[in-house]
Amino acid sequence: MCTTTTSVLSMPASWPLSPRAREVAPSWSSPWSRFCSHHPYRVAGLTLFSHLFLLTHWAPRDHGQCPPILRFQHPGFHQDTGPGSFRTKKRFETGRIEPNYPKVCGHQGNVLDIKWNPFIDNIIASCSEDTSVRIWEIPEGGLKRNMTEALLELHGHSRRVGLVEWHPTTNNILFSAGYDYKVLIWNLDVGEPVKMIDCHSDVILCMSFNTDGSLLTTTCKDKKLRVIEPRSGRVLQEASCKNHRVNRVVFLGNMKRLLTTGVSRWNTRQIALWDQEDLSMPLIEEEIDGLSGLLFPFYDADTHMLYLAGKGDGNIRYYEISTEKPFLSYLMEFRSPAPQKGLGVMPKHGLDVSACEVFRFYKLVTLKGLIEPISMIVPRRSDSYQEDIYPMTPGTEPALTPDEWLGGINRDPVLMSLKEGYKKSSKMVFKAPIKEKKSVVVNGIDLLENVPPRTENELLRMFFRQQDEIRRLKEELAQKDIRIRQLQLELKNLRNSPKNC
Repeated sequence: MCTTTTSVLSMPASWPLSPRAREVAPSWSSPWSRFCSHHPYRVAGLTLFSHLFLLTHWAPRDHGQCPPILRFQHPGFHQDTGPGSFRTKKRFETGRIEPNYPKVCGHQGNVLDIKWNPFIDNIIASCSEDTSVRIWEIPEGGLKRNMTEALLELHGHSRRVGLVEWHPTTNNILFSAGYDYKVLIWNLDVGEPVKMIDCHSDVILCMSFNTDGSLLTTTCKDKKLRVIEPRSGRVLQEASCKNHRVNRVVFLGNMKRLLTTGVSRWNTRQIALWDQEDLSMPLIEEEIDGLSGLLFPFYDADTHMLYLAGKGDGNIRYYEISTEKPFLSYLMEFRSPAPQKGLGVMPKHGLDVSACEVFRFYKLVTLKGLIEPISMIVPRRSDSYQEDIYPMTPGTEPALTPDEWLGGINRDPVLMSLKEGYKKSSKMVFKAPIKEKKSVVVNGIDLLENVPPRTENELLRMFFRQQDEIRRLKEELAQKDIRIRQLQLELKNLRNSPKNC
């Protein structure tokens, strides 16, 4: 059955809500008529195994009126799309995918991550196995034909790029993490990397910013959790997580806390809470279950709610975060028989405030290949605006320019009220700089130069490539030697000919 799932949310005790609301009761509803008017363009990127899925275009069915279920398009493996492409959509309509719908297909390798610009609805950053980061502008009204030329191409990584993140308060500042173990900070006003963070010794798994973007935290395959000052690249705090092997990390708003998900020494899924100023020991560690799938953390700073969703199961757990012990209070759990591969999140200004919707997931269903919306609803009888569950929230206006942030200024995000609903901003536009192909030098290092191999396999591949190049050059040199001897004989014959005597 084609449905939109709505969960009646179990709320923290500090909220003015009756005790009966502390039960999770799955129900079925169709809030899409209000949703389409709230947020016409974007849904936060849906990440799975470092692959990004974008919601696709839909053709209405001729029969029935059923709430929408959205299918996904894998950027690298679907036969209609091909490697290096993804699809975008503007409206949510029930139906099946149009096989010939236009795609964004400019990358030369599989797309590994995409992120929507937090300040301009139709701007997307994507990264790929082709070592590039690209900026795309989705035209008004959606794609009319395949998009192959990006608004801006960014080259600086020597290996494939697995993660991209926009700065939360500054316009046109983009972070990218590659398999060369580097994080590049791009100023899109000039289209060049302006800073490089080179403190990791292995592949970077996750990046997260604090509220004003003054701190960056990363998890790495070297089993370390780091808190970094992004402009200088200086590591402020570092934790060696041997007992708690971290995979994902998220800043908990302004609480000066970090929450990580990972695996314990007994291979059980685990979460840990850390003090960002002291990573010597976690404040608390809690084992979740014995499943093997990754845990994806989602934090709502407005309601102090933490959502944990596991890959391979259909559960979403709710927690309340506080600054005092026990810090982490388990509330309830949303359960579904359909396992999930990953989850995307709707931004706050795209929620249906008239239905008291405080969070919305987009669940990638494993077996059916569908994306199912899951709404978290606070049960309120009144239809009026509920200010206690909708405080001022970060809006769509940047607080800083790139030059201000690079100059050392930190500023909290510009807040907005959800009372009037979402209004698309027409002030912010992205203008791509005019670039010339040249070397990319950051911190005195040319990022486009050949870098030494880091693994044995890379060393072998480079060795065989060099052997092939040496063999080709030897053959070319032998042919030139033969040609030189021929020319020498011809010249000698000309000198000895009777005409020259």
